[in-house]
Amino acid sequence: MAGPDNVIVGSHVWVEDPSLAWIDGEVLRINGEEVHAQTTNGKKVVANISKVFPKDTEAPPGGVDDMTKLSYLHEPGTYTGNILIAVNPFQRLPHLYDTHMMEQYKGAAFGELSPHVFAVADVAYRAMVNEGKSNSILVSGESGAGKTETTKMLMRYLAHLGGRSGVEGRTVEQQVLESNPVLEAFGNAKTVRNNNSRWVIAVYSTLLFMNVGFLSSTCLEEFIFLVFTLVSQCSRFGKFVEIQFDKSGRISGAAVRTYLLERSRVCQISNPERNYHCFYLLCAAPPEDREKYKLGDPKSFHYLNQSNCYALDGVDDAHEYLETRRAMDIVGISEEEQVAIFRVVAAILHLGNIEFAKGQEIDSSVIKDEKSRFHLNMTAELLECDAKSLEDALIKRVMVTPEEVITRTLDPVAALGSRDALAKTIYSRLFDWIVDTINNSIGQDPNSKSLIGVLDIYGFESFKHNSFEQFCINFTNEKLQQHFNQHVFKMEQEEYTKEEINWSYIEFVDNQDVLDLIEKVYYHLLAALC
Repeated sequence: MAGPDNVIVGSHVWVEDPSLAWIDGEVLRINGEEVHAQTTNGKKVVANISKVFPKDTEAPPGGVDDMTKLSYLHEPGTYTGNILIAVNPFQRLPHLYDTHMMEQYKGAAFGELSPHVFAVADVAYRAMVNEGKSNSILVSGESGAGKTETTKMLMRYLAHLGGRSGVEGRTVEQQVLESNPVLEAFGNAKTVRNNNSRWVIAVYSTLLFMNVGFLSSTCLEEFIFLVFTLVSQCSRFGKFVEIQFDKSGRISGAAVRTYLLERSRVCQISNPERNYHCFYLLCAAPPEDREKYKLGDPKSFHYLNQSNCYALDGVDDAHEYLETRRAMDIVGISEEEQVAIFRVVAAILHLGNIEFAKGQEIDSSVIKDEKSRFHLNMTAELLECDAKSLEDALIKRVMVTPEEVITRTLDPVAALGSRDALAKTIYSRLFDWIVDTINNSIGQDPNSKSLIGVLDIYGFESFKHNSFEQFCINFTNEKLQQHFNQHVFKMEQEEYTKEEINWSYIEFVDNQDVLDLIEKVYYHLLAALC
């Protein structure tokens, strides 16, 4: 490591900056342990000599991929793999993501221009075209970090590079981009941490090409499936988008693979969270649609009024409803299918308003009152099923044995559980159907030469009391973080040790012992069940 002896009057150095992390400057004078420097932005700063590092004036501004090319090895002068940290500007900056900006990064050497999500996407695309290998981009970070927004920027840039102009009808890239608002409407919700990345840009998101380079899409997908076996049916919606390319580097197909929709949110939300956006969008639909589905104020529905949050700042649900319908048109969901989708959404809202009272028999229940009867009938009408059969399904449980079929009645509490289980199942099936329909509409290319995968994973959260679902989400993210640590910290530092390089050990939080403990318990339980 470079020491204080390298810092002298007149030398170019790096000093810490509260806004930019590190900024370069020139040493004016040294008083004992204090270094007085003039920075390139015109400021004069005073720093302890231990916090000042010499600058290699011949090094390229973007850093180097091979750190043996560096004259000095320290934090401000190193570049570890293809990693980008995106920070929330707390305002929309469209000029940073427009077509002009895309052209700036198109084909530019990595590190030649300022750090940008387009630079990362360009490296992936160029490596795919030049080396003929598939790549994956992992977008991770805390809940509310802006992962979905970042994913959309990545997809938009890849569509710009591999899109086809002058093609009649909807192009693959159009449909992939337009699938986002549809999937977000049905798979995203306001949480305690954020409104959802659809409305908030980035707080903190890391884009990582695994293995200090790239991880093949196949390996990444296998890894994700392995992790997700431990969190079955527990987590919020995440997606892995495969964008397929032909031998000319043009987009030829795509597929959206979704992971673990948070089904419990359909029936249970905490203040100040919201349920999935589609429920509020439908309640804000044009009057003729609301009348058709017998919908009104969100406050009148049990699945929505468990929280006092009904609207999002700066978001017009009525407008978003129309935008979602427009996006459905683009991704190939027909008018008839759209009507059916929102019939199901409305049916779930009515289903949640069905209440039960104690029946005459022991451990039995009946529909509580006329209001509940109305919602039962509306649910049956919207789902196009028999109202009596629906009622029986809610207040009775059928068990099939080899000898006979046993029907038992449910008390009011158990009937509510039956109602909620039905609502969660219906919504989950609806979401899966929407994803399958989008994939069928976009079309996949069985002859594609390579692909780029973009993984938009759900976020890490830490509450005073984490639910089991959040525990599983955090576990998944810790597994991904360990993969990052393994390749960026552990393996690199092992190489330094082998080569006997004089360096300072980088401290980082390593939760591998905790993960081992959790996995050990899981596998013991799995073995016992088998």
